[in-house]
Amino acid sequence: MPRWIVLAVPVDGVAEIDREARTVAELEGSTEDAEAALLQAVNAFEHRLRKVRRRQIFKCSNQSYYVRLHGRLATYGFLMQLAELVHDSAPGPAAAS
Repeated sequence: MPRWIVLAVPVDGVAEIDREARTVAELEGSTEDAEAALLQAVNAFEHRLRKVRRRQIFKCSNQSYYVRLHGRLATYGFLMQLAELVHDSAPGPAAAS
C-alpha cells in the first residue's frame, strides 16, 4: 500500500524562523484516501493562530491546495500538498527476501 505525507509549505506572511515545510499528516492508503486526508488537513490546518477568522482555499490540483488563513492581526499563506513515498533506503520486508 502506498505511503503518503501531507505537507504545509509556508508561502506568505510567515516569519523567517517558520519558513520550513512541515508534515501535518502521514498515512498509508490509496490515492483517493490520500486526497481525502489532504482535504481534511486543508480544512483543519491553523498554523499557530489561536482563532482563524477567515479561511480561503484555492485548488491547484487534486493533490495541491493554497490555503490563506486570516487571523486577528496577520494573514498567512500555505501550499498544502501530497507527497507519495517513492524510495526508502531502510531495509523492509521486500528487501529481506
